[in-house]
Amino acid sequence: MHPKIPLRQQWFGNVRGDVLAGLVVALALIPEAIAFSIIAGVDPRVGLYASFSMAVVTAIVGGRPAMISAATGAMALVMVTLVRDHGLQYLLVATLLAGAFQILAGVLKLASLMRFVSRSVITGFVNALAILIFAAQLPELVGMPWTVYALCAAALAIIYGLPRITRAVPSPLVAIVAMTVLVAAMGIDVRTVSDMGALPDSLPVFLLPDVPWTLETLRIVLPVSATLAVVGLLESLLTARIVDDMTDTPSDKHRECVGQGAANIATGFLGGMAGCAMIGQSVINVKSGGRGRLASMVAGTVLLALVVFAGPWVGMIPMAALVAVMIMVSIGTFSWQSLLDLRRHPPGSSAVMLSTVVVTVATHDLAKGVLTGVLLSALFFARRVGRLLDIEDSLDADGTRRYRVRGQVFFASANAFGDAFDLLEPVPRVVIDLTHAHFWDLSAIGALDTVVMKLRARGVDVEVLGLNAASATLVERLGVHDKPGARPAAGH
Repeated sequence: MHPKIPLRQQWFGNVRGDVLAGLVVALALIPEAIAFSIIAGVDPRVGLYASFSMAVVTAIVGGRPAMISAATGAMALVMVTLVRDHGLQYLLVATLLAGAFQILAGVLKLASLMRFVSRSVITGFVNALAILIFAAQLPELVGMPWTVYALCAAALAIIYGLPRITRAVPSPLVAIVAMTVLVAAMGIDVRTVSDMGALPDSLPVFLLPDVPWTLETLRIVLPVSATLAVVGLLESLLTARIVDDMTDTPSDKHRECVGQGAANIATGFLGGMAGCAMIGQSVINVKSGGRGRLASMVAGTVLLALVVFAGPWVGMIPMAALVAVMIMVSIGTFSWQSLLDLRRHPPGSSAVMLSTVVVTVATHDLAKGVLTGVLLSALFFARRVGRLLDIEDSLDADGTRRYRVRGQVFFASANAFGDAFDLLEPVPRVVIDLTHAHFWDLSAIGALDTVVMKLRARGVDVEVLGLNAASATLVERLGVHDKPGARPAAGH
């Protein structure tokens, strides 16, 4: 929903859809929160409290309605070493500091940097997460008795078949309830949620991390906090953009940064691990009909109520049913069109997408995958723009060699600019016409300086004309070819 839409509409414009979607998300969050706690090396309640806190706080102060935030695998991987070496209390401090960094990023409007993340990177990110979501289900499928496969297949049949009959109730919710009743009624022996770990039996309470509040503590947690803040914002902002596309509605990315930060600070004080937006749960929410802030609020509160007050019932949910829901998510998340586009899109775009997928899946690190994609995008862009430089030359009747430069001159095209000039030609005068060119950086100015000064050193009269205002300012500030006794600038 657009941030300018009235607050009442954001909360209560889709009550039925949001409540039902929130129920589905709450059930799907439980095993994931426990699994991510195990990855991070902490008690399951740390992940469950985090999922409750993140979902509720971002529902209130976040910038993207319909997006679900909770404990995530990407964040869990970052905190493993800190927990192992220093324990849970230091993780809570790192969570608080990461939240502060994220609020600062929102205040400084750093979300604007997301415009440098290309569509190919986003597609690669989405495909990689779909693969990781599916891969995370394999331990619950490989080597299991046939009853697990039967339950999973039955749940998938309900998930994909029920919408053909009615969409009154989200099919994933029906599948979870039906499989739970079937397993309980028939006494089928399969893995259930209770096998994942002990569920909390009390509500979270406000607490101050039990650590020495010294510079040494800051030194320990600062690197981890900074990484958590960056990974959390990266995953949250990419997920927000995906939900924007799925719902055809914009969102306030700067507010989302602040919301994620506030949620992590609240989570740290409630004994939870750092979290961020979850693409899998956000997709479940949207596909189940969730559109407003109420869906995230319901997901968080129902999650807590279920594990605290209905733990025995929740523990009976077969993992096979939840695996089926996550398989649906992975299938729905993957961009199948991108496979067909591999032959239709430019090779550079396809390489960026595939590299993002490979690095993310290989490292299980969203930040590394996206960074790889962004760097490759920048490299291909620089090469593409660098080739747009065109330099024509002609010889006037009076012997003047005239060069007409068209295009962008910057670090990627500076060498091509310099190579276009014949510095050994015996002409009395050279005119460099830059009317249709633009100079961007020190490398470009350095190339111009080199050409002009080498020609002048051979006694050639050189005239540079046609610089636009921005380029002229850059030349005046950085250029040396018109300053006596100076040498050409060194390029970056």
